[in-house]
Amino acid sequence: MKCRRCGAVMPDGLLRCSKCGADIRIVPDYNPLDDVLAAQVKGAIDGSEAPLDDYEYEDERQKRRRNDRSGRTSYLNEGTVVRRNTGRTGRTGNMRSSGNMKNSSSIAGRTYGGTGRRPMTPEERRRQAERKRARKRRKRIRALIILAFIVIVAAVIGVVLYQFSYKGQVRKGYKYLQSREYHEAEDYFQTAVNKKPKRAEAYKGLTEVYLAQDNAEKAETMLLDAIEKYSDSAPVYEACFFFYTSVKKEGEIPLLLDEARIDVANKLSEYSAEVPEFSLDDEDSFEDVQQLSLESSEKTIYYTTDGSDPFYSDTRTEYKDSIQIPEGETVVKAVSVNKKKIPSLTVTKTYTIELPIEAAPAVSPSTGQYDEPKEITIVVPDGYTAYYTMDNTDPTENSEVYSGPVSMPEGSTIFKAVLINGKGKLSGITTRNYERTAD
Repeated sequence: MKCRRCGAVMPDGLLRCSKCGADIRIVPDYNPLDDVLAAQVKGAIDGSEAPLDDYEYEDERQKRRRNDRSGRTSYLNEGTVVRRNTGRTGRTGNMRSSGNMKNSSSIAGRTYGGTGRRPMTPEERRRQAERKRARKRRKRIRALIILAFIVIVAAVIGVVLYQFSYKGQVRKGYKYLQSREYHEAEDYFQTAVNKKPKRAEAYKGLTEVYLAQDNAEKAETMLLDAIEKYSDSAPVYEACFFFYTSVKKEGEIPLLLDEARIDVANKLSEYSAEVPEFSLDDEDSFEDVQQLSLESSEKTIYYTTDGSDPFYSDTRTEYKDSIQIPEGETVVKAVSVNKKKIPSLTVTKTYTIELPIEAAPAVSPSTGQYDEPKEITIVVPDGYTAYYTMDNTDPTENSEVYSGPVSMPEGSTIFKAVLINGKGKLSGITTRNYERTAD
């Protein structure tokens, strides 16, 4: 085959001239006169007549038009050239008589596979595939750029929002607190409090700012005001507990818990401590010395017997063994301390021990006249001291202390004796009249 443009010899199967690049026409131009001449020759041979405008000619053209319109044309397989017959070998008669060439059609100019385009060479298909892949890569790159832009914008927005959020304000407050810029730190913490007044972090930050400036009173006032205003917020209570722990005033925590709402106290149960239980009731007085026991589910119990605070006092005693309650009035105060070193409420009980008083001391000898020397004795019970007089006055703790037998003097003597216990209580007075004559 030769190129119609440059005349170069081309091997079969190529669709484009390798020398000049012109398309190769593999289907010859169609001439309807060929079909007419073929029909006239056939009529002359078999004795029939077929004019130039014969029905079959018209019918053949109509068929070709219909085939062209419906796309039923000759198909061109990859690398295969289907050549159109010229009609000189009886092509027209075969098409009219058999009707078996279903895929044949009239192709005006260059027609391939009913698409109007020639098939692509392997090189063209490769280039087309590369172009498609390049387009996909560009789309992916654009998508990634857009996604990255969205992520960056979202991150920037997130950072901006965080800076103005509650956490952002608290973070800035601590930053300035660490650098000892207390005024700026206070401003940021206060801004955070205004944003979310029922959260603890900003209150704790303000507490640290005030304590760093030795202004514990301002911190306490701020926190107590917040509790009064937001009594339904457990975190606000926690912020106040943080303050009292920082200044070593944990004893204030049980007082706040005792006044808190039940639902808030339940949320803060880890801060509460069970009060100690006393083995003795203080409603009645006792007539003898008592032993008091204390119990609690907490690990440690402290108590005092001098009326001082059992948590803060230097005279407090850690409970180990039972406490002896002596004669008289004794005030016992006790607290339990939990694992957080927070005390319970203070339990206070007052015990009264009243030992029975002797009616009057026993004095011998009895009243009478004696003509010989006698020794006057007084029976002194345990816990008492005897006092006496010999001038008819009533004895007191300022009188003579009886320490042993007293010699009876000559003449008339009115001897009086009394017993006084450790609490200063006096017994009855015993009176004896003695008359001793001279030897």
